[in-house]
Amino acid sequence: MIKLNDKMLAEFTTYLVERECSAATVAKYLHDVRQLKSYCGGRVKDKTALIAFKQHLQSQGYAASSVNSMLAAVNRFLDFAKVPMWKLRFLKVQRTVFSAKERELTRQDYEKLLMAARLEGDERLELLVQTIAATGIRVSEVRAVTVESLRKRQAVIHNKGKIRTILLPKKLCRDLEAYCGKRAIRQGPVFVTRSGRPLDRGNIWKMMKRLALRARVEPGKVFPHNLRHLFARTFYKAYKDIARLADILGHASIDTTRIYTTRTSIEQQRQIERLPLLV
Repeated sequence: MIKLNDKMLAEFTTYLVERECSAATVAKYLHDVRQLKSYCGGRVKDKTALIAFKQHLQSQGYAASSVNSMLAAVNRFLDFAKVPMWKLRFLKVQRTVFSAKERELTRQDYEKLLMAARLEGDERLELLVQTIAATGIRVSEVRAVTVESLRKRQAVIHNKGKIRTILLPKKLCRDLEAYCGKRAIRQGPVFVTRSGRPLDRGNIWKMMKRLALRARVEPGKVFPHNLRHLFARTFYKAYKDIARLADILGHASIDTTRIYTTRTSIEQQRQIERLPLLV
């Protein structure tokens, strides 16, 4: 039996930090393990109890990908607790060949967001949206876009123990340099709060949700990672080079990159409609 108490959670936190997990990963894993703690009353008797927790998650209406994400956290905890034989199997999900329409951020949606930011005079947000969309960086990597990187036309990104270099478009660099000049930002991250601290994930999420409402774009479509998807789809459509795209996005596996290059449901529907099989 495992006693899931505050002391063990603190030790689990140390375990994750020592293995150089990102702050976001640590927070996510702790959140998910606390859900397990709440469900089982702080005591995990055996694997049967874990299987019951997995079934509970499924009964709560979570998407399969969300359940698997939580199971990954639980399995990491079980490694830490030295009971790897209790680890749970992930749900098997067949890869979807097209993206859900309600989640698709189209080029038209993107332009609406930029126009709304421009009309509001929010140059920082307009440039932030363009920066993510034009480079495909993760929201956690925005702070790598610095004044120094603009001069070199490239940003060096440290993420998940890997280092990669992202080339920055010339026009984007010119626009960001002009912005920094007006804001007297002479060094360090370009996108900062009024107090000069780098914008974090929470700041950016809130800003984009408010922008979605102003732009009259479905809020469910507007989040930083969807701009990364837009970059990936646009790059792949132009060059059909999935290996190069995987390198740019920082993916260890091309299988991960394929998720970003799925056709939209509208494109898939058009293909199906053209098949000469109905008489």
